[in-house]
Amino acid sequence: MLYGIVATVVAVLLTAVLTTCVRLLGLRTGLVDRPGGLVDRPGGLVDRPGGLVDRPGGLVDRPGGLVDRPGGRKTHARATPHTGGLAVVAGTVTVVCTGYAPLGPGIAVLLCAAGAVALLGFVDDLRPLGVRPRLIVEAGAAVAVVWASGLTPAAGVLAVGWIVLVTNSFNLIDNADGAMGVVGVVTALGLALCAAAEGLSGLALLLCVLAAALTGFLTQNWHPARIFPGNCGSLFTGFVLACATVLVHTGHEPLPGAVGLVALTVVGLADTVLVALARRRAGRPLLIGGTDHIAHRLRRVGFTVPGAAVVLGATAFAGTLTGVLMHRGAWGPLAALPLFLAVAAGVWALLRVRVYDRPVPDTARRAPHVGRPRRSRTT
Repeated sequence: MLYGIVATVVAVLLTAVLTTCVRLLGLRTGLVDRPGGLVDRPGGLVDRPGGLVDRPGGLVDRPGGLVDRPGGRKTHARATPHTGGLAVVAGTVTVVCTGYAPLGPGIAVLLCAAGAVALLGFVDDLRPLGVRPRLIVEAGAAVAVVWASGLTPAAGVLAVGWIVLVTNSFNLIDNADGAMGVVGVVTALGLALCAAAEGLSGLALLLCVLAAALTGFLTQNWHPARIFPGNCGSLFTGFVLACATVLVHTGHEPLPGAVGLVALTVVGLADTVLVALARRRAGRPLLIGGTDHIAHRLRRVGFTVPGAAVVLGATAFAGTLTGVLMHRGAWGPLAALPLFLAVAAGVWALLRVRVYDRPVPDTARRAPHVGRPRRSRTT
């Protein structure tokens, strides 16, 4: 118990310091996300050049207008380093691997696999990769974790698909200051409780340290963000949490286990479903980024950037609480129905928020770029 407290405190402080270091490194080496398109100014949302201007009198579409180009629109106002994932990974791995608490062989495999996914994300941050190499590496890392967990082949195939899906869903919610970090902290702490109840002390420690590292990172990622986690940080976080959901539900009944998996990761899944439905309805390529995620839509209806992050965090808390209580046997699968109905209603309502001001060009539909979706965030 004492070691766990010390480890989490050290992880918070160490990651906060490392975040400052990698931010300076990013600024010096040019590893930054440069602003482009929608910019939040005191007078409203301005889309440069010639684009959409939100003034007290309403939205004015200037000559030249708003064009949804393939790759989406970046919405931060200044060049911001995207090297924060290095701090999260280094802070987590350093504290976990240099302590005295036994982690177990399964956690060693999980850390190695998560490190491979983090390396993939960092390479993707340096030079965007296509979808195929990303899926290959993520699936290979997931297979290693599932193989070590001892699942049956049929369950293992489903688990690999689940891990890849949730990993990329966390990558998708990294589109607003603090959003991914807040959801990650809440989910990691809930999963740590589940792991402790299962007697998986090593996994519980890893999750607590990850939550602490994300907290240290949030000191500079909260609005206005001075650094972004990048694909390195979001993929690492999503992979660890996705694997943890599988490990803590191994051996449970299929229906309660499946419902618990969805409840614990409801925010990322809801955002993925929302974007997929919206782009399909609009006839837009699925793999091209844009400002059409939950955080962007909340911003359109009047929420502030921190407010959108808080809404996502509160939803993640509701899902995590539901998942934990189901895991402990206090609630049955039907107890998650109100949560799922509320989230579904929210997705339906947000689908009605206008985010595509003009149709995507036919050339973009015919030849979509399948590389890394560009980051689209509001500052």
